[in-house]
Amino acid sequence: MINIRKSFTQKLVLGTLVLAMIIFTASLGILFYQSRRLIRVEALNRSSSVLNTTLQRLSRNLQTIETATNTCSWMIEQSFEADSLLELTSRIVRLNSNIDGCSVSAEAYTFPEHGRLFSAYTIRKGDSIISDIERPYDYFRKTWYQTPREKDEACWVVYFDDADSLNVVLEGMLASYCKPLRRHDGSVLGIISTDLSLLRLSGIISEVKPYPHSYFVMLDEEGRYMIHPDKSKLFYTTIFTGTDPRRQRDIIALGHEMIAGNKGNLAVKIDGKDCLVCYQPVPGTEWSLALICPDSDVLAGYHRLTFVIGPLLVFGLIVILVLCNRTVTHAIRPINDLLEKTQAIAAGNMEIHIPKSQQEDVIGSLQNSFASMLNSLNFHMGSVRYTSEQTKLRNEELVRATRLVENADKQKTAFIQNLSHQIRTPLNILMGFAQILREAESPSDDKFIRESLTEEEKKSITDMMSHNAKQLRRMLLMLFDSSEIGLNEELKNLQLDKLSCNEVAQMAICEVKRYFPDLNVNFKSNVPDDFSIHTCRIYLKRSLREILYNAATYSDGQHVSMYVEQKGDSICFIVEDKGKGITESNREDIFRFFTKVDDLSEGLGLGLPLSKRHAQTLGGNLTLDADYHEGCRFILELPLTKQH
Repeated sequence: MINIRKSFTQKLVLGTLVLAMIIFTASLGILFYQSRRLIRVEALNRSSSVLNTTLQRLSRNLQTIETATNTCSWMIEQSFEADSLLELTSRIVRLNSNIDGCSVSAEAYTFPEHGRLFSAYTIRKGDSIISDIERPYDYFRKTWYQTPREKDEACWVVYFDDADSLNVVLEGMLASYCKPLRRHDGSVLGIISTDLSLLRLSGIISEVKPYPHSYFVMLDEEGRYMIHPDKSKLFYTTIFTGTDPRRQRDIIALGHEMIAGNKGNLAVKIDGKDCLVCYQPVPGTEWSLALICPDSDVLAGYHRLTFVIGPLLVFGLIVILVLCNRTVTHAIRPINDLLEKTQAIAAGNMEIHIPKSQQEDVIGSLQNSFASMLNSLNFHMGSVRYTSEQTKLRNEELVRATRLVENADKQKTAFIQNLSHQIRTPLNILMGFAQILREAESPSDDKFIRESLTEEEKKSITDMMSHNAKQLRRMLLMLFDSSEIGLNEELKNLQLDKLSCNEVAQMAICEVKRYFPDLNVNFKSNVPDDFSIHTCRIYLKRSLREILYNAATYSDGQHVSMYVEQKGDSICFIVEDKGKGITESNREDIFRFFTKVDDLSEGLGLGLPLSKRHAQTLGGNLTLDADYHEGCRFILELPLTKQH
């Protein structure tokens, strides 16, 4: 065991041998399994061939009987007399070795001199042929008479000959070809039946067997055994007799397949033995013939194969062991040489890194020597590399932080300047007009000042003051919404109302027209006026108002449109205008807080970002349609959480 642990060669030989044993054993197992499958396929083909051959022989026998019966039936019909019927039945049996008996049974009172019943019967008994008139018995109820009479055509029937109408009778079951005999007007004279002993037929069928213990079974249309090695099962026993539906489903399935006249094969357990069963219907009849081959016969060669596999396995493993030892020994020799070379490089080679190994073989020694060579250098170079990388990372973080601070400072300065400008302008206007109004209304000796302002001018001044006051209020509201306090209030006070989509859109249009009296908005909707959604009235109206305000500000004010459309489970508010639009490079910045595309334009850079945040808070989104190039098209999409 110690030698194996220290010898890499022996360990590799052992590992290769184990792998080869697994592969070799698995290959033999697969071959063994495939052999079993091929043997069953060959057995199926062999059994099917024997069954076909047997059916052909059986069919020839049956066709011979049918031909003989059909040929002689017209002679009997032409000379249907009591004295000639015995001679004709004797002739049929004598001239046809396949026929074991023949009878002609007349209808009631056909021959009054013989009474109500008359039946001429000839049988073959060994080498003798016996003919006689049967003693009177009610043959009208016999299946060989009743069946062709009811069907009004020739047919094959099977019955058990238990009538004691002659001194000598055929023993056992009979297969009889029965045909109605007719007068010139088509009425029935009687029935001619030619008999075939199933015992003799069983002997003929069983002459050819594919396996020593294989046997034939034949069933009639009701599943009764016509041919079976066990004579006690004939005629009065069916294939279903004594079967357990839970444990013998395969036999029941076989019985139904044969009764149905199907052709095929099944694996069936019969009398506790696994068997291969091939079955086919008998042509011209309602019978079915099956060939049953026990698996013990089918797989006999397969079982003998096991005595070959054992010695072959042992011999193969010995050969693998010898070949593995020689191959591995030859392969390990270059590795031993490589160990000496790598130890010499340990002082200067710095390109390879390998961890310590716990193995005690040649490869383990090589690995440990190489690791010792690199340990000292890696220690010093690793510390230098770590310090350099950390310094680089800190410098990069400082650069990024500096840039962020600079950008934040610039943005803060720009925002404060913009805010001062945006607020100072309306404040100056309010203060100036307030001063004018105060001077106009105060007592003064200057009659020109008091009379210079007309009512129309006063109204214009008050309108201008109202407009700028609204602007200031709008900017202050947006500043509050953009702050952290405003966001918390927004989430806390979010209340859903049932809103008419068309109504809220028109309300937003009316509010924007207060700022732009001359604004012309084209409104269209594909939803009815009573179509409503559950959402927050304040934030939806603010969002639509800011989008419309933006469109009125940056367009000609005459080609602004708003559309309300339902798309699947969402409702879309679409606002589009015809103006200079937004360049592709600025499309990502329009939704950023405190960012303006044009620094000289009106506003704080909060309208569109706040509208987008409101839309997302309501479960939707606000997007800019990049495919629209005549101006700007904004799409506010909200989910239909509840619809009326």
